Order: sequence, then C-alpha cells, then structure tokens
Amino acid sequence: MIDILFDGPTEADLTLILAHGAGAAMDSPFMTAFAQGLGARGIAVARFEFPYMALRRATGKKRPPDRQPILLQTWREIIAQLVAERASRADPGRLAIGGKSMGGRMASLLAAENNSLDFHALVCLSYPFHPAGKPDRLRTGHLAALSLPSLIVQGERDPMGNRAEVATYPLSRSIQLHWCPDGNHDLAPRKRSGYSQEDNWAAAMDAVAGFLEPL
Repeated sequence: MIDILFDGPTEADLTLILAHGAGAAMDSPFMTAFAQGLGARGIAVARFEFPYMALRRATGKKRPPDRQPILLQTWREIIAQLVAERASRADPGRLAIGGKSMGGRMASLLAAENNSLDFHALVCLSYPFHPAGKPDRLRTGHLAALSLPSLIVQGERDPMGNRAEVATYPLSRSIQLHWCPDGNHDLAPRKRSGYSQEDNWAAAMDAVAGFLEPL
C-alpha cells in the first residue's frame, strides 16, 4: 500500500491525485498549499510519493528520481489503490490525475497511453516542457494528440517552458492553459512585477477548481 495524504472533503464527488516534482516531497510548501487550497475549494486531494522519495524520507539520504517505468507503474498502483478504496461507496465519484513538474509530466504520459475510464481529467502544475536551459529537448510529443480534458498551469517565465515558447508548441485542443503573471517554475513572480506569489497561487487554485467543477 502506498501512503497517501488526504485534504479536502472526504465525500467529494471528485478526487485529484497529485504527484510531487523531482526534488521536493509531497509535503513541500508548494504541494501542501495547493492540496489545502484545493481542498478548501471543495476538491478532495490525494498526495503520494514515488519510491525514491519515500526512501529518501525513510533514510534521510537524497536519491535521484526513479526511472520512468517505475514512476509510471507507481501511478498505476496509486490509481488502482484509490479505485479499490472507493469501490464500496454508493457513488465512488471521479478521479483526476496530475502533479507538480515531473509528477504532472508522468501523469500526462499515463493519460496519453491509457484508454480506461479510471480517471477523467489531467492537471499539470508547472509542466516541464523541456529541461532548463535545453529548449531543443522538448517533452511535448504526446501532448499533441492528448484527448483527455487537461489543464496546464504555467508561470509566464518558467525556465522549462515560458509563455513565448509554449505558444509555438502543437498542443492538443483538449489542453487548456492558465498563465501565472511573471511566474517562475513555482509560479512565483518577481517583486518588481507588481504581482505576488499568494495571488498567483490563489488564481491558479481557482483555475484548477473551475476546470474540474463541470467534469
């Protein structure tokens, strides 16, 4: 069994499963703020960790991310676990998948290859369209034909895909974009921009809640 942190109403119609990014755990300030903020907006949020991060928590030693097959298999396992846990409910509700940076990218790869009805939407927070400083190494091929309703929340100056760059990518029409003004990879703006991290994060949470509500 994979350990899960839950936020939000226990009987919500929709549960969003959120995976962490490559370097920060499921209880990082960013992940905690979004889980609690979305929970306050009526969405149940389930956070989990990939094996390398769970081992880091247990040993205190930093480890690199697991290989992609392990990350994707962990996604399959957490979805199956939540589906099984909800099966006894009169209304098991719906699931959406997503996450921060790498976690969201892995969810998007799963969404592109999966034809099941186990999940109904995708939410990516700060999608890593390319490695920082390597705009020629795009991670967008599977996004062109994605059919699952999807939302990408991105900072306008994200070093892994800024607004000008993303405008040139052939993304599926099923993908909606929410831009955080002057936001970096944590959606945080510079002080001189006149925007604040709190405002950007709140607007991003509103965008996610608004996207998920009618599904």
